Amino acid sequence: MRPGLIRHQMMRRSRALVASPRLWRARLVFWAGAIAIGLISAGFAVLADEAHGLFLTAFGDGWRRWLPLLVTPLGFIACAWAADRFFPGSQGSGIPQAIAARHLREDEDRGGYLTLRIVVGKISLTLAGLLAGASIGREGPTVQVGAAIMLASGRLGGMAHARGLILAGSAAGIAAAFNTPLAGIVFAIEEMSRAYQARTNGLVLSAVILAGVASLSILGSYTYFGVTHVSASFPGDWGLVAATGIAGGLLGALFSLATVGLVTRLRRAKIFTRERRLLLVAGSAGLIVAILGVATGGATFGTGYDQARGAIEGDGLPGAFFLAKFIATLASTVSGIPGGLFAPSLSVGAGLGSSISLILGASVTLGAILGMAGYFAGVVQAPLTTVVIVVEMTGNHENVVPIMAAAMLGYGVSRLISPEPLYHALSRLWIADAIRRRRSEAVAATPESPSS
Repeated sequence: MRPGLIRHQMMRRSRALVASPRLWRARLVFWAGAIAIGLISAGFAVLADEAHGLFLTAFGDGWRRWLPLLVTPLGFIACAWAADRFFPGSQGSGIPQAIAARHLREDEDRGGYLTLRIVVGKISLTLAGLLAGASIGREGPTVQVGAAIMLASGRLGGMAHARGLILAGSAAGIAAAFNTPLAGIVFAIEEMSRAYQARTNGLVLSAVILAGVASLSILGSYTYFGVTHVSASFPGDWGLVAATGIAGGLLGALFSLATVGLVTRLRRAKIFTRERRLLLVAGSAGLIVAILGVATGGATFGTGYDQARGAIEGDGLPGAFFLAKFIATLASTVSGIPGGLFAPSLSVGAGLGSSISLILGASVTLGAILGMAGYFAGVVQAPLTTVVIVVEMTGNHENVVPIMAAAMLGYGVSRLISPEPLYHALSRLWIADAIRRRRSEAVAATPESPSS
């Protein structure tokens, strides 16, 4: 075929696409979905801060500091029961469910984890968990919320690219939750898809931009942990880089192994009925969180944002803080209540880095930043996402190379100990649940054969 004819046909096809009402309807609905993600994420952020603040105000002084020993376990039990009874699929971070939905082929299967019903349950129960003092964050839930909203928008607009829509919604959720647009894009490529897909780059970019603009319209332009200008010297501070990277990788791998192992064993446990086991686990986890919170003067309750920011601003954290926060986050993660681990993990990393820096006589601010990079990369095993998140959240561009080194060390050490990334290991459990549910429905729908 002649080149001129080919160009003519391509131009006609382009004009047809531009003029297509169906195409423009799909685009408008998609853009509206991205804006909705930004607005909901911003509102979720404000409400999450208010919920944690209310908990600290209500139970922080005098004799009331002992009330979490009762309130927190009961709150965990109520959240776990409500999630199981009314919003199945909303438990935990939400990122494993979004990953699982991308692997599931049938709309009915992926819809079980990404529906507008799940959006309501995820947000309301995460806020309830924070009101109860759980060591959880809102960033992981925002990923599931974003993916669900974008998938619903795609269906409304007649868009058939379900996997691309989930990817775009997840990226928009991360970008809006942290005000880190680059991190949203890198997260979509590295963690959600584990590969770069040129077909979906336009979806991801446009979703991140629109969600970011919508979020900024409410929260304004801000850096999550403020702006720091501390700079690592060579070779003086590179011992700190190595220590935080290796220690972060070891602790992150331990968290991943413990989480996957406990969740798997609890699902397979034969003690009691499933409902009683669920309530027993939630109550026990809530009691552990309450004891640690009371023992640390409330430091381990909630997201850990204040503690992490304090460390980044140069205030050293107590030496045992990172270990107490580690256990509280582990208990909250396996309890069965909705809630993420991004912010608590960054808090653990900041505490770890703060402790190491005090031992080595180095800058607490630098240690906290490097500790966040090493530990977070060890937990999620996504070093590029870690680097971009930490740099964007602290505004610290002077330490890009040391942060990369700490993240790569954390990732490498964690990978040696825990070969499968945490979110992907948990996603396999959600995939198995979807397959099991489909088989049960198929058996129930099969008519009984007539008796002879």
